[in-house]
Amino acid sequence: MMIMKPRALKKGDVIGIVAPASPPSSTEKIFKGAEYLERLGYRVKIGRNVEKVYGYLAGTDHERANDLNEMFADTDVKAIIAVRGGYGTPRILPLLKYNVIKKNPKILVGYSDLTALQLAIYRKTGLVTFSGPMVGVEMFKGIDPFTEEHFWRCLTSTQKLGAFVNPDSRALSTLVQGKATGTLLGGNLSLIAAIAGSPYLPSFKRSLLFIEEIEEETYRFDRLMNQLRLTGILKDTNGVIMGELTDVKTSDTTKPFLTIAQVMNDYLGELKKPVVTGLVYGHVPRKLTVPMGVRAAVDTKKEQLVVNESAVR
Repeated sequence: MMIMKPRALKKGDVIGIVAPASPPSSTEKIFKGAEYLERLGYRVKIGRNVEKVYGYLAGTDHERANDLNEMFADTDVKAIIAVRGGYGTPRILPLLKYNVIKKNPKILVGYSDLTALQLAIYRKTGLVTFSGPMVGVEMFKGIDPFTEEHFWRCLTSTQKLGAFVNPDSRALSTLVQGKATGTLLGGNLSLIAAIAGSPYLPSFKRSLLFIEEIEEETYRFDRLMNQLRLTGILKDTNGVIMGELTDVKTSDTTKPFLTIAQVMNDYLGELKKPVVTGLVYGHVPRKLTVPMGVRAAVDTKKEQLVVNESAVR
């Protein structure tokens, strides 16, 4: 597969705002997020359907897909940032115009439910995308300075990104020793599992798998990890990088249970490839942005993840 990098973002460029998953709790979040982007010197184009609500979705499948297709087709738009995650992105995957996306590669940002979209686009086009902050989540309320600095460097710098240093320089923890290189692929664990077996999940051979999750019972986390094992993803990847597991826990400890550490050790502890935990990435306000589709290296002795290239051109 030929990897495509989007062009680096420059002040004055147009950023499109779309809502491929759930609607925000208030449309005010969309416009406050847009104001943040405008204060930084960017122009903003808001998708025609971002204020729609269809149950727990931000409009019908066709409305949400149409906004994405239109943003990719619009040559004035240089980047696209999602309002939020939630639920529903996998529903629109068959409705996207991947030939248009391939002809118009541009920055795409989101995380959580957007994982399905990013993996599908990578599978179909080879486009590098960004698992990072969203308009109606981090941007509308005053983005954390650490999150902000790392995010904009990923989108605007054509220099090698280098070592990904956690906030407060917290080192990664080693579960399985070793070092490996590979293409960064992953995102939210539930969404990787949700599209497993479909034509929208890329191969994880020669990859570095990164994972985050939120609000799952331990037994569900166990089930999701087992899905990665059964589908061969854990076998195929060159290494595993665990991000934040926000509120992933056992709610009723009066009954027999396994800890998250036990579950991770069961699935990852015997892999003959490096496994690290503690990457500050996922459903937390202060975090790293992870570009999907770029080459990186993990070394447990150095306790770090290094991205060996830029994410934009």
